[in-house]
Amino acid sequence: MFLPDTFTISDNLLKDKVIVVTGAGDGIGKEAALTFAKLGATVILMGRTIAKLEMVYDEIEAAGNHEAAIYPINFEGAVEKDYEDMYLKLNEEYQRLDGLLINAAELGARTPISNYDTEAWYKLMQVNLHSPFMMIKALTPLLEAAENASVVTTTSSVAEKGRAYWGAYSVSKSALRNLTEILADEWEGTNNVRINSINPGATRTSMRAMAYPAENPETVVSAQKHMPLYTYLMSDESTDVNGVHFDAKKLV
Repeated sequence: MFLPDTFTISDNLLKDKVIVVTGAGDGIGKEAALTFAKLGATVILMGRTIAKLEMVYDEIEAAGNHEAAIYPINFEGAVEKDYEDMYLKLNEEYQRLDGLLINAAELGARTPISNYDTEAWYKLMQVNLHSPFMMIKALTPLLEAAENASVVTTTSSVAEKGRAYWGAYSVSKSALRNLTEILADEWEGTNNVRINSINPGATRTSMRAMAYPAENPETVVSAQKHMPLYTYLMSDESTDVNGVHFDAKKLV
């Protein structure tokens, strides 16, 4: 499925929406946080590196947008109790969530499976798969409290077809896409929450640079180019879209 030709981004498109963005300190997460804030949303910036989150927060504030919030969390070490506490805190402050962008991820080693360190495998699965599972499970009541809530997961081309040396990253992203499909099927007709996934393809981020250190970044699409699609899925224009996998690389 593609971004509708009729979709246009207007001022205040996300006005008064409360949206959580994980991995908000860099790359696609940062660009999404800035975009959502510019369009009127209250954005809750989540990630482990407080300095990066503070820079995004300051940029939102300097632009005169609606005040954001910072919620530091180390997804590698977070356990179920941390997500239960997250629910309590967000419920106390906002009483609902209109949007949740699951974007934080680790790349991990690019190495054959036979060489993959088991501890590193578990660490990556924790960040890329187990944390989204626990977070969505804990925050579902807040999503259900919103009029039209949207969850968006960021997947990958290697979630569609595994490739040599992509190891745990490929497996975790494939599983995240499958989790998205399961939730879409379970939620269909039972609540007002929708969930979709985006494969951004090759995007100019620090993770891409780690994966392809010899690549000229100027030949790669910027994260900003993907924002119309991310914005569409967070807006009320997509309330009837559920369980769809979007291939962003075909849109830019």
